[in-house]
Amino acid sequence: MKIFSIVLLLISAFLSFKHGWDAFQPANAQQAQMMSELGITKSVMPYFGAFSILIGLMLFFPQTFLLSNILNAVTIVLIMALSLNAGNYKMALIEIPFLAMPLVMIWLKYPFKS
Repeated sequence: MKIFSIVLLLISAFLSFKHGWDAFQPANAQQAQMMSELGITKSVMPYFGAFSILIGLMLFFPQTFLLSNILNAVTIVLIMALSLNAGNYKMALIEIPFLAMPLVMIWLKYPFKS
């Protein structure tokens, strides 16, 4: 169980860092269209990127592990809500496994704590 928890932690942190870094990169046409459909402007993207990187860093500390998973789940629910508001049901459904990840990590607890 501990190995599974460590793997989930590493995957979640990697995804947070990747999404955070991607927010600072110039968006390709498909990303730009998806963001505009959700109502997210180009000027807000760096804030989302910094927030995502911060969440990824917070995952590695036992004091902030719970908070980072809660923030990650809230962010994913926000993306799902914006997708449903835009009528993009496919995107909302795709986010379900990513929503399950922080919830499972909360249930498994911080893996490096004895």
